[in-house]
Amino acid sequence: MKNYKTIILSNQEISPGYYRMRILAPEYNKLAKPGQFVMFRVQRSLPPLLRRPFGIFCTGYAAPDCDGMPEKEFIEIIYKVVGSGTEIMQELHQGDRVELLGPLGRGFDLGDPEEEKILVGGGIGLVPLYMLAERMVANSKVRLLMGGRTRDDIITVTEFERLGVETYVSTEDGSLGEEGLVTQVLERKLAKYPKASVYACGPMPMIDAVQKICATRNTPLQVSLEALMACGVGACLGCVVKGAGHTDENPQYLCTCKQGPVFLAEQLDWSRLEKQQGNCGGCS
Repeated sequence: MKNYKTIILSNQEISPGYYRMRILAPEYNKLAKPGQFVMFRVQRSLPPLLRRPFGIFCTGYAAPDCDGMPEKEFIEIIYKVVGSGTEIMQELHQGDRVELLGPLGRGFDLGDPEEEKILVGGGIGLVPLYMLAERMVANSKVRLLMGGRTRDDIITVTEFERLGVETYVSTEDGSLGEEGLVTQVLERKLAKYPKASVYACGPMPMIDAVQKICATRNTPLQVSLEALMACGVGACLGCVVKGAGHTDENPQYLCTCKQGPVFLAEQLDWSRLEKQQGNCGGCS
C-alpha cells in the first residue's frame, strides 16, 4: 500500500455518464492484484473531504515524454457520474493533480486453471473483472456475462473480447444483446457447464440473485462487494457487513475494505446483506 500524489494522464467519457481515467502510478503493475481498489482524492479543493473507492480496471505502461526516459507506469479506473465527487472527477484533465492510496483490499483467488470460469458483471461492476480475466485467459477458459439496464451500461466489450474472453451481453430493455437479466444467461450457462466457478461484481440485487443460483447448484462463487468507504484500510468500520453465522449474541462482522472487497459466498450472511450493503454504518 502506497500513498501517491500524482497526475492524471487522461480522462475520457466512454459511454453516457461513464468515464475512463488513466493515472500515473509507479509500481502498480507489480503491486496490484485483480479485485483490489484505490482510494481517490481530488486535490484542487477541500470538498469532497473523504476519498472515494474505485476498483482498478487495469495497469500498464505508456510511452515516455521523450527519448531516454522510462515508460510511464499507470493504472486505469472507470467510474460513473452519480454524485458530487464524480461530478468533480469528470471535469479533470491531463496534468491535474490527484492523490491515490492503494492498492487496497483482498482480491480474487484465480482458482484451479483446469476449471471453467464464468464472470458475471453488471454496469460499473465490470471494472474489477477485467484484470481477473486478463490473468485467467492464459490458463483457463473464460466466459463473461455482461448485464445492464440499457446499452449505455455495457462498457469495455471490445477490451474483454481482445483478451479472448467469450462474451455474452444482455440488457433489460433489449437495446443491446439479449433482452432480459444477466442472471437468466447465468442459469443457462451453468446448466451447460455445471463444473464452472463463478466470479461476480455488480449491483446488490444482481449479486444476491447470482448467489441464489449458485447455492442451488453448489457452484463455487466469489463476489466483489461495492460499498461506501471513508478510510479504505479498516480503521473507520464504516463498510462492515455481517458474516455467516452472525447473531446479536455472537456478532460476526467483516470489513469490506480490508477483509474484502472480494469474499467467498459462504463467508457472508445473505439474509442480511442486501438490506445492509451500500449503507455506511459509520456515517449513519
